[in-house]
Amino acid sequence: MKRTRSFGVIGLLLFLFVLLLVPERDPEPAREERRTPFLWNQDAYWSALEARFREVRQEDCSVLQTDLQARFGRVEACLDLLENTPCSLEDSLYRDLELELFELATILGACPDALERMVDLTNRLRSALKWQSQRWDMHVAEVRDGIYRLLYGSRAALEEVMLQARPGTVPELVVAHREPSAAPSAAMLGLEIHSGDILVSRGGAPASALIARGNDYPGNFSHVAMVYVDSTTGELLLIESHIERGVAIATVDEYLRDVKLRILVLRLRHDLPELQRDPLLPHRAATLCLREARGRHIPYDFSMDHEDNAEMFCSEVVSAAYRRAGIRLWMGVSIISGKGLVSWLSALGVRHFETQEPSDLEYDPQLRVVAEWRDQETLFKDHLDNAVIDAMLEEADEGQSLEYDWYLLPLARLAKGYSVLLNIMGREGPVPEGMSATVALRAEWLSSRHERRVEYVRTEAVAFEKRHGYRPPYWVLLRMARESREFF
Repeated sequence: MKRTRSFGVIGLLLFLFVLLLVPERDPEPAREERRTPFLWNQDAYWSALEARFREVRQEDCSVLQTDLQARFGRVEACLDLLENTPCSLEDSLYRDLELELFELATILGACPDALERMVDLTNRLRSALKWQSQRWDMHVAEVRDGIYRLLYGSRAALEEVMLQARPGTVPELVVAHREPSAAPSAAMLGLEIHSGDILVSRGGAPASALIARGNDYPGNFSHVAMVYVDSTTGELLLIESHIERGVAIATVDEYLRDVKLRILVLRLRHDLPELQRDPLLPHRAATLCLREARGRHIPYDFSMDHEDNAEMFCSEVVSAAYRRAGIRLWMGVSIISGKGLVSWLSALGVRHFETQEPSDLEYDPQLRVVAEWRDQETLFKDHLDNAVIDAMLEEADEGQSLEYDWYLLPLARLAKGYSVLLNIMGREGPVPEGMSATVALRAEWLSSRHERRVEYVRTEAVAFEKRHGYRPPYWVLLRMARESREFF
């Protein structure tokens, strides 16, 4: 009798185990327009630049000064024109400027003493291009391509120079534009921040790299937060949405406690008609944002539906608050079209592929870039993470799916059930609210493989630097990341 009962218990447990192994059916993603992701298609050009870089590294920097000054002069002449004369994107000036910046960065990488001047040029270029783009239709693909080539391209060129500079010579804080604001302000990391400012940052987790690169226009940012400054006390708070707990309010210390590889400060242009009528509009938007975050629990929006604000992902927190205040941000909505990328994001719960990505907010002509914090070592980690995720997404295009250890599904589902109970009590569980057990296992699969491949590329990069005397540029990191597939 006891043996029969034991067999019955074992049989029941086996039945439950098998039942918990049955995968759920993923819902279909929203049907949206698909486009062709932006591609540089310039591998031969990047290799030629690196060859030129190796040549100039053998030269004495004093010998290169004449060439450097001439190149600086040509870039500055182009910028003088862009800052004062409306130019259509068809103007050859933009292509000339792009090439001059890449060539200039190649020489500066070997002789980075003029890094500060290069920083100033990229700031001027960004301001001039955003001024020009106020007259352009940001929904046109050719316009998006042109802005991306110059803004992302100049950022990439500058950061290659930064990574070759001597330790301690790269400024951590770069003030780009002193945009006035009537909103209350407070100090943060040596900078005056105003209520309604937007902080766009990059996290250190593999998922952050996927968010940053997962776009038709791959970028460097994965997270957005709204700044609120109390007009009476001067207290500075950040309102943001986390995968783990949904919308939350953080102090500066709490905000910085999460790994930040870089932070960009954006501010509405003070000359917008809406701000001319109501200079405190940004503070009003921040107040609305804070009030809603305090007034109800807002889960994280894994589907990335920026039009339905019952749940919110990080970009949605900012866009919803400003929309209620009368400003519609993301003048060029983010498009996700890559076959492999769509497949992976669908497997992680995303259902909307015309959405609002953190990186794209930098290109909105309604916003000024006020400042950016970058550290040389965390900048290199940013590049490592990007290279590995870019290589993995290439493999996704070839048919590699997001996998998971099937035998862990029953345990993950038990963890999910436990998490639901904790969520009811207002606490966080091991599986985030709104995320299924299967998605949690896929995310873990992605994270573990990304981390192992990053360590492989880091080791190869150290060996490269010892052999050649300089850090590998991004396209070399990408090649190393592609090679790492053989081992993982």
